[in-house]
Formats: sequence, C-alpha cells, structure tokens
Amino acid sequence: MGRAKQSRALALWMNGELVGHWRLPVTGRSELLYAESWLESAARRPLSLSLPLRPSREPYRDHVEAFFDNLLPDNRQIRERLQRRFRTASTSAFDLLQEIGRDCVGALQLLDAEAPAPQVRNITGEALTPAGVERILAAALSPAPGQPEADAFRISLAGAQEKTALLWHRGRWHRPTGATPTTHILKLPIGTSPLGLDLSTSVENEWLCAAIVRAYGLEVAPCRIEQFGAFKTLVVERFDRKLAEDQTWWLRLPQEDFCQATGTPPALKYENEGGPGIRRIMDLLLGSDRAAADRRDFLKSQLVFWLLAGIDGHAKNFSVFLLPGSGFRLTPRYDVLSAHPLLGTGHGKLAPQKISLAMALGGKNRHYAWQGIRLRHWLETGRRCGLAEMNALVSEVVDQTPAAISAVAKLLPQDFPAELADRILAGVKAAAQQLGAELATAARRNQ
Repeated sequence: MGRAKQSRALALWMNGELVGHWRLPVTGRSELLYAESWLESAARRPLSLSLPLRPSREPYRDHVEAFFDNLLPDNRQIRERLQRRFRTASTSAFDLLQEIGRDCVGALQLLDAEAPAPQVRNITGEALTPAGVERILAAALSPAPGQPEADAFRISLAGAQEKTALLWHRGRWHRPTGATPTTHILKLPIGTSPLGLDLSTSVENEWLCAAIVRAYGLEVAPCRIEQFGAFKTLVVERFDRKLAEDQTWWLRLPQEDFCQATGTPPALKYENEGGPGIRRIMDLLLGSDRAAADRRDFLKSQLVFWLLAGIDGHAKNFSVFLLPGSGFRLTPRYDVLSAHPLLGTGHGKLAPQKISLAMALGGKNRHYAWQGIRLRHWLETGRRCGLAEMNALVSEVVDQTPAAISAVAKLLPQDFPAELADRILAGVKAAAQQLGAELATAARRNQ
C-alpha cells in the first residue's frame, strides 16, 4: 500500500519572531494559524488587513491562499520558469514559497515548520563584482535547473516583470546569505509584450515616471539606472527594508498590497475583473493612521497617473505598511510606467481612444476610457469618496505641472532616449492643459 498523504506546513517568521503557520491539510482549504507568542508580542500585527489577529485555535481559511499567492509573480511564464529552476511539484503558491519564501515582499520569511528560528541579527553575504551581478541577471532570465545561482539564492518578488534582488551594503553589492534580506530590486527591460508593444525602454520609462511622481510632491520608491555588462537595469531601493539603529542587521518592514489587504487573488487585480477600485481603497484608507493625508495622496496619485497615461495602476501597485497593533498607512508609489510613448496607430501602437485605466472614475457609469476622462469625472470621484477638496486637488496638480516638467527635464542624463522623454513630458503637459481649461470654464460659469 502507498504511504498516506500528510498535511504540510510552513512556519511564518517576521524579524526573528514566529508569527504562525500556514498549513495545507490533506483535504480542504489551506489554513493560517497565528502563534500564541505572536499574539502577546510587542511587535504583533496581522499578516494582512484581510487576516486580523485572532486566537491560534481559530484558523483562517478565507483569504489565506490569496494572501500568499500575491507574494509571487502573477506572470504564468515566470512562475513556470521558477518551477523548472527549483524543481517544484507545481506552480502553486505553497510549492513555490516552500522553496523561495526566505525573502519576500514585506517582512515575512517562510521556512520549513521544523526549521530553527532564522538568525536575523547579523549581516552575511557574498560580495559581488559588476560581472557577478551581470551573471545573476542573466540567470534570472534563463536559469538552468541546479546551477549554483539557482540553488543558493532563493527570493520571491511579486509582479509581471523579470527582476531579481540583491543586498547593497557598505558601498558594495552582495548576494545575501542566511537570513539577511535583499535591499534593492533590479528590474530588467520588459522587451516586446505579448501584444507586440515595444517596451525595450521600460527601464528609462519607469525611472522618468518616478521622477515625475516625485516632482508632484508624492512619495515614490527611490531608483536609479545602472548598467551591468549587457544589462541595463533599474535599481529600486526597497522601502520594506531598514538598517537597524546599531547598523548590525537589516529589518524587514511589514507591508502588503491592496489585493492582499482585500483578500483578492492576483488574477483579479484589475477593477473590471473583480479587483478593488478607487472607492473601495479610499474606504479602506479611512482606517489609516494618517487617513486624511493618505486618502488625499491616493487620489492625487490617480490624477498624476492619468496625466502620465499610467494605465497599469491596479490594486497590486499600491500598498500599505502594517504597523504594530493593527495600524497601517500608505507606502510610497512604485511600478509606474507611461503609455504615452506607445500611443498611435498601426502595429505596436496603442490607440488612445481604446486604452483604459486600471481603476474607474465616478459618474453615472464607471469610466475607464483614458481619453474620455474629464474634470467632472474627477469631481464626482472625489464626492463619492468623501473628499470635499477634490476641485482644489485638481487645481493643485494643474498648477504644479509646469514646474514639475521643468525640474524633471533638468534631471535627464545626456544619453537618455530623447523621444521617450519628449513623448512623456509632452503628454503630461497636454493632459494638464486639458484639465486647466476645464477648470477655467467651470470657474467662469460660477462667477
């Protein structure tokens, strides 16, 4: 007779403290159980707003799979590559995170249930030359199963783009070892999309968008462009990492995206496919530790994304820090790309009248069409979300635009793709001018 199947479990750790266990029974749904020691810890907080703290004898089943699934890439091809690389039984969240859950987005480390506590209060790693970084980037694209990089370096990064992560410490790149976390994400050019779109300048595009978002006074993850041999790379500083005050170890800062916060599977990240939209996120932010500022910044981000034709601002591209107790607040922005360079007609172009926002604006109906968005949609969205100052917020963004464009233009390196910069900056200017003209018309009517 064959051996009876047994339940499986992974231990969940946060900065060296046991948070609980993720259990996969032989039958039925996976379960999350908080550890009693975590419920009594001064550092206690829920893994997710969708999984509030409760006694360990009361396991969670709802939202558990969605939470962990959102720690992984949502691109099927990348998941299959990870499966081949680490020789897992499947591309399920449990199978993959059992192998690569030591360094996830946020503060979680997922280890075998019987493994000892991770020794987090030190910094260990293998120093890398630029050529060493180049080899790791090459392995991220086409790793062979069993190669040294694949076996020794196991991290999990969510998203749909090829990327890896490394430790930057004392002026050098390292491949972290033991329980030491990564501190920077290294993103490679997207290349050609399945729709035939040329995204070969995605690194420069994202860097420029981050600079523009910052110029409007919004927090955004610091990033820079670096070349490692054949690979142009966007190096993004992780805001979920922080060097301890005594500088002897790196802390992991708990955070989650809005798919996790709402118990939404990554496959449903877009609002029109069932994911959370502006209203739901604004309602959730009413509970933030800085609710007024976060709600204003979230809607201002939506405005700036619209100026940028940043049409991929779905629920996984906004996150919150999880604070001790059950507090939370909005994180900096990240993963912003502009569609302005792609707008046009013909092969490899996006028709402006056909592109849609990831989250709809308000009105009699939900409005997704980017080109059809007008001032009234922004004002109605603000009204429905309880933000009385929406008109003033739109005016603020319009007024900031000339200075923002001028400041960002001065930051451009000499070798920056001129056409890319021109298309994005001109697109932002034109969209702001449209809003400005509508504001002026509305002001004349009200005189």
